[in-house]
Amino acid sequence: MSAPAKVAATPDRRAVRREATKAEIVAAAWGLVREHGLAGLAMRDLGERVGMRAQSIYSYFASKHEIYDAMFHEGYVAFMAGTADDEDPAGGSADEARATGRRLVHRFFSFCTSDPVRYQLLFQRTIPDFAPSDASYAVALDAYEAMQRHLASFGVTDPHAADLWTAVMTGLTDQQISNDPGGDRWERVIDRAVDMLLHETAPHLFEGSTR
Repeated sequence: MSAPAKVAATPDRRAVRREATKAEIVAAAWGLVREHGLAGLAMRDLGERVGMRAQSIYSYFASKHEIYDAMFHEGYVAFMAGTADDEDPAGGSADEARATGRRLVHRFFSFCTSDPVRYQLLFQRTIPDFAPSDASYAVALDAYEAMQRHLASFGVTDPHAADLWTAVMTGLTDQQISNDPGGDRWERVIDRAVDMLLHETAPHLFEGSTR
């Protein structure tokens, strides 16, 4: 007697619809905060945007902070997706490190300046008392650890050096968003900033070099 054929598990239609509705709510929330700012997310407006009473949203998200958390998670997933093809080590030369460093900073800068509200949620403490859940913060840690791996590939392992890199990266981004939105004033100095960071945090790459 042969074994019975396996029956493919069918998805719970109710669960699928619930997840689809949650995704719709999060998408609507992004639309509202891009129009009115992160602090301007109002549950009544959100309910109107998705065609339900504001109170009904609480059957999908326990609080407004839980919606922010879903947005935080989604934002970091998008950030990681944008760097998924960038896991190759830099190599040991100054030129390779320079090329990798410039690519990483340009990608970070472009991601952040393309959506300033998302940048505020992911990289600044804009929402009072909001803290991401452990699951969402784990994605943020993955992103930070990916950067550390790139720095380590050209010999930068000091955590204070990593802090310096992130400070310069976010500083350039803040200046661009605040003082030249839609322009390229601070984008134009990224390559010089990366060279400065490499000379400061990876001086071994330039030993014996006149460059």
